[in-house]
Amino acid sequence: MDVIAVSEGNGIPIYIDYVVWVAQSENELWVALHPNAESKPESYDAVLNGLEIFKLNNSDGSLAAPNPRPETKPMLKQKHSKEGRFLKTGKVVIGATLSSIVSILLILSLVFWQRKPFLCRTESINRRKVSPNQCRHFSVADILTATNNFDDALIIGRGGFGNVYRGHIPGIQYEVAIKRLNSKSHQGENEFWAEIEMLSQLRYINLVSLIGYCNEKQEMILVYDYMVNGTLRDHLYKNDNIPLKWKQRLQICIGAARGLEYLHSGAVQRIIHRDVKTTNILLDETWVAKVSDFGLSKMGPVLMENVPITTKVKGTFGYMDPEYFRRLHLTEKSDVYSFGVVLFEVLCARPAVDTSLEDEEIGLAGWALKCVDNETIEQIIDPYLHGKIAAECLKVFVEIAKSCLHDVGVERPKMRDVVGMLEFSLELQEAAGAKQAVEAGDTINHARTMDELV
Repeated sequence: MDVIAVSEGNGIPIYIDYVVWVAQSENELWVALHPNAESKPESYDAVLNGLEIFKLNNSDGSLAAPNPRPETKPMLKQKHSKEGRFLKTGKVVIGATLSSIVSILLILSLVFWQRKPFLCRTESINRRKVSPNQCRHFSVADILTATNNFDDALIIGRGGFGNVYRGHIPGIQYEVAIKRLNSKSHQGENEFWAEIEMLSQLRYINLVSLIGYCNEKQEMILVYDYMVNGTLRDHLYKNDNIPLKWKQRLQICIGAARGLEYLHSGAVQRIIHRDVKTTNILLDETWVAKVSDFGLSKMGPVLMENVPITTKVKGTFGYMDPEYFRRLHLTEKSDVYSFGVVLFEVLCARPAVDTSLEDEEIGLAGWALKCVDNETIEQIIDPYLHGKIAAECLKVFVEIAKSCLHDVGVERPKMRDVVGMLEFSLELQEAAGAKQAVEAGDTINHARTMDELV
C-alpha cells in the first residue's frame, strides 16, 4: 500500500484492516510495506507504527476452532464495513477493534480474489499464453523422443530443479538441453513459469537462450540451447578437465558480468538474478559465458534501480548477500556480492563452501577477504596459475572481487563498473604478455647474434 496516496497527504496517520487466511500448515506471517511501483509514488518506504493481529472466530463464535476457510463463508452478525482514517490531530490510534476486523470478513471473497493474482502468481502466468515467436511449446512425445524416454545415459547435470538431459528434438537441427522438474524438488511451478516469463522476453549473447517448454501430463520441462562446455565450475575443480588459462578465465568472467549488467540495466525491466554462482554460468562451444537459471529471479521497473525488494531469502549458501540475508532486502547489489564470490572461486579454484577445511577457511568469501587484508592472497590462488598472472592484473582483479564483497550493499560497485574493471584487468594481462613476448624475442635475437659472432 502507498501510505501517502491512501491518506491523501504527508504526516496524516491512518489505519487499515486486512483479512488474510493462513493455512494450518503455515507457521509464518510475513508483513511488508511498499507501494505499487507502477503508480510512480513520491515516497517508496512507509513507517509502520503499530500492528495488531487477531484470530477470527468461526460461525459459532468460537476462537478455539481452526481458521475458517474462505469458502466456508461463516455467518456474521455484524454487516457493516469500517474504513479507518484519522484527521490531522497528531495522535495515532493504534488499536483496531476485533469487531471492525470481523466486519471486513463480509467482503472476504472480494479481497481474496483481488489478492489472488499476487498470492497465486503461477496460475496467472499459466493462463497467459506465451507467444510462439518468443517461446515454443513442445509435447511430451517430443520430449520423450529427444531424451530416449529420459534415459539416464543422457543426463548432463543435476540441480535443485531436477535432471538436465542432452537430446535432439524433431525439427531442430542442433542439440538441446532439457531440464525436467523433479516432483520432489523444492522448486516448483512458480520457478518454472518465472523462468519462462523471464527468458521469453530476453535475448542477449551472455544469457542462455530458452527454446521452449512442455507443460502437460504433470510434466514441467524447459528446453534450452545446449552448452557444449558445460558449467564454469566444471573447469575449475573436482573434475578431469584441463584447467582454464588465466586469460580465458578473465574473458569468461567479463562475459558473465556483461550478462548480469544487461539484466540490471539493459533489459526492459530490471532483473535481479538472485542465484549467481559458477554452476549457473554456462559455456558454449567458443567458451562464451552465458548466465542461466532464472527460477529465483525478481523483476521490477528499471527506473527504481537499487530500490530494495522485500522478499523471503532464497539463493545458495556461500554466495548469498549477508545484507539480504539479515534485512530481507534484495537489490542488484545482492547479485554483485554473489559475483564477487564467483571471482574468488575462479581465482582460487575451490568451492564457495568447503566443510573439509578449518573453520575460518570454510567460507571462501570471508577467507579470501582475510587473505587480501593480510596480503597473503597469492598463497590461496589456484596452484595452476602460479607465475602465470601478471602482478598488476592480479592486483586489479583482487580489488574488484573485494569491492563486490563489501558488507554494505551501497558500497559495492555496479555491474557496469565491474565489467569495466575486468576489461582493464584483461588489458593489463595482455600487455604483460606482449611485453614478455618482446623480451623473449630480444633474448633469442641476442643469442643468435652471439652465435654468429662465435
